[in-house]
Amino acid sequence: MLPGRLIGCPRRDIIVQGAAAVHGYQISCCAACACRGLIIVLSLPRPFLTMGFGSNGEPQPLPQGDQQPQWKEMSFCEGPRHAEQILQVLNIYRRSGTFTDMVLQVDSSEFPCHRAILSAGSIYFRTMFNGQLRESRQQLVCIQGIGASTMETVLNFVYEGKAVLDEANVEIVFGAADMLGVSVLSKACVQFLEERMDHSNCLSIMDFASSYLITPLADKCQTMLYRDFVEVYKHEEFLSLAKERVVELLTSEQLQVDKEEVLVEAVLKWVHHVPTERKGALQDLLELVRLPLVDPVFFVNVIESDDLVQDCRECRPLLQEARMYHVLGREVDSVRTRPRKCMGRAEVIVVIGGCDRNGFSRLSFTEKLNPYTKDWVPGATIPGYSKSEFASCELQNEVYVSGGQLNSSDVWKYMPQVDHWVRVASLAKARWRHKMAALLGKLYAVGGFNGLERLSNVECYSVYDNQWRTVAPLLLAVSSAAVVGCSGKLYVIGGAVNNDCNTNKVQCYNTEEDQWRYVSSCPFSQRCINATAHNNTIYVVGGLLDQIYSYTPKTDTWSKVVDLPMKLESCGLTVCEGKVYIVGGRDSCASATDQVWAYCPESGKLTDEKPMSRSVSYHGCVTVTQWPPKRTH
Repeated sequence: MLPGRLIGCPRRDIIVQGAAAVHGYQISCCAACACRGLIIVLSLPRPFLTMGFGSNGEPQPLPQGDQQPQWKEMSFCEGPRHAEQILQVLNIYRRSGTFTDMVLQVDSSEFPCHRAILSAGSIYFRTMFNGQLRESRQQLVCIQGIGASTMETVLNFVYEGKAVLDEANVEIVFGAADMLGVSVLSKACVQFLEERMDHSNCLSIMDFASSYLITPLADKCQTMLYRDFVEVYKHEEFLSLAKERVVELLTSEQLQVDKEEVLVEAVLKWVHHVPTERKGALQDLLELVRLPLVDPVFFVNVIESDDLVQDCRECRPLLQEARMYHVLGREVDSVRTRPRKCMGRAEVIVVIGGCDRNGFSRLSFTEKLNPYTKDWVPGATIPGYSKSEFASCELQNEVYVSGGQLNSSDVWKYMPQVDHWVRVASLAKARWRHKMAALLGKLYAVGGFNGLERLSNVECYSVYDNQWRTVAPLLLAVSSAAVVGCSGKLYVIGGAVNNDCNTNKVQCYNTEEDQWRYVSSCPFSQRCINATAHNNTIYVVGGLLDQIYSYTPKTDTWSKVVDLPMKLESCGLTVCEGKVYIVGGRDSCASATDQVWAYCPESGKLTDEKPMSRSVSYHGCVTVTQWPPKRTH
C-alpha cells in the first residue's frame, strides 16, 4: 500500500499508512500545533488509519487488534472563520440565484432561496418543508404579512447570522422573526430594545412587549415607568396616551412619586396637550389625584389659577374638599386624604398613656404603630403627666390630651412631626371620664365626672386663639360616654348617669344653633364605650359588649356590624387606612389586653393585628398623618 501524507500543517508531515492515501483521504491540522486549520473528522476503517498523535503532539502508532484507540488523547483545533465564510458564500449564492431550489414571493418581490438553509434557520420553514403541506412541493411559496425589506433582513440573518437593526425597523423585524420562528433574531431584537429603552420610549416599548407577551421586557419598562414617572410624563409618549392609560397610572399603588404635585402637573400637561378634546376628562383625572395633600401654595398658584380648572364646574367639589382638608384636617375623610404609600407619609396610630394590666399603674408612654412594618415604636411622653381616664383627640393632625384622674384641667398638645408635647390653655372645668371630639375645626370637651357629680358642661376650644369657651350643656349629664363628630354634628352616645345607672340616650349637637337634641337611642345602655366615624357612619365599641355597632346619621338607624372575639371596655378606637382599629382595652375580668383588631367596612371582615408592646386600658388612641416612625434600638 502506498503511504499518504497528512497535509495542511506547516510544522511537520505525518505519514498515514494504508488505503487512506490510496482512496484520497486528507486530514488537515494536527495536535499540538497552532496552524488553526479546519477540523475534518473522517470515519476511517481501523486498518486504514495506523498513525495518530500522542499527548506530546508527536506521531505514534494507533492501537491495533482488539485494543481500543485512546481518542481522548487526540485533539484538533478549529477554524472559526470557515463557517462564517461558508455562510457568506451561501448568501451570495442566494442573492444571485445560484444552486437555489425554491423562491419566496413577498409582495411583488421574489427571493430565490435554499430549502435546506431556510429549514435550518427557521421553525416556520422547517415545518413547511418537512410536512405534507403543498408548499413542501412548490417551487414558488408566497409569504403574507411581511414586507420585502423586512424579509431581506430576516434572510440575511438566516444565511449569515447578521442583521442591521435600528429604532425604525426593530419592532417590524421582531414581528417577522417571531412569525417565522427565528428565535435568535427575536432575542437580538429584544436585547436591542432593552439597551435603548429610556424615559422617552419606555411606554411604547412596554406596549410592544405586552402585545407579544415578552414579559421580562414589559416588566422592565413598567419598572422604569413607575420608578421614574417624574421624568416619563415630560415626554411626548405620555402626552399621546389614551385617557384609560392615564387613569391606570394614577390609580396604581406602584407609582413612585414623592409628592402629589407631580401627578397634578402630569394631568394638567396631558389635558392641555389637546384641550378641546380632553377638557371633559379633567374632573375624572383630578378625582384620582389627592388634591387635599398638595402644598397649599401650589394649590392656589397652579391648580386654582388654571384656566381649564376654573371653567370646569364638575371640579369645584374636589377643590372644596381640598380647601376643607387644609382647614379641618382628618375630619375630611375620603380616599384622597390618605397618602400614597410611595410618598413615605402614612396614617399612624398613636396610643397615649392609660393603665397597666391590673389597672393600678398609670402609664405616661406614647407609642406609634408603623403601618408598613406593623411595629410599635416609642414616641415622646407627656412631661410629668401620669393620669388615667383622660380624654384624647386629633385635630388638624395634632393630638390633644385633657383632664384625667383626679380632676385635672390640664391640656397638652402633641406635634407628631417633631415628636414633641407642648402645654396649651387649660379647661375651664377640671374633669375626668369625659371625652373629646373634633368638629368643624374646633375641639369639644364633653361631660365627665369631677369626683362629686356627672357633668353636663361642654367646652369648645379654638386653635387660633388658644381659648376654651362654654357652649350649650348636655340634655343629660353623663360620664364615660362615647363622643364623636360626624356629618357636621356632634354625637354623645350612652354613658353613665350615676354610679349604678347607664343610659341608651344619644344626644346630638348642632353647632350653628348651639342646641342639643335627642336622636334614636342606641340598642344598649353602657358606659366605658368609644366611638369613631368613617364615611359618614359612626362605629361604637366597648361597654363589655362583644359586638361592633354602627349608627348612620342620615337614616338615624342603628345596626350590629360584626362580633368581637371577646368582651371589651375602655378600649382605643380609631380609623386608619380605611379600617376601624380596636386597640387594647379591658376584658370582663377587669384585666387589660394588648390585643389589636382591624375591621374593614368594605369587606365586613375583622382581622387580628400585631399586639401592642404592653397591655393597656383607659388610654388615648388617635390617628395622625406623618412620616412613618422608625424603630429605635
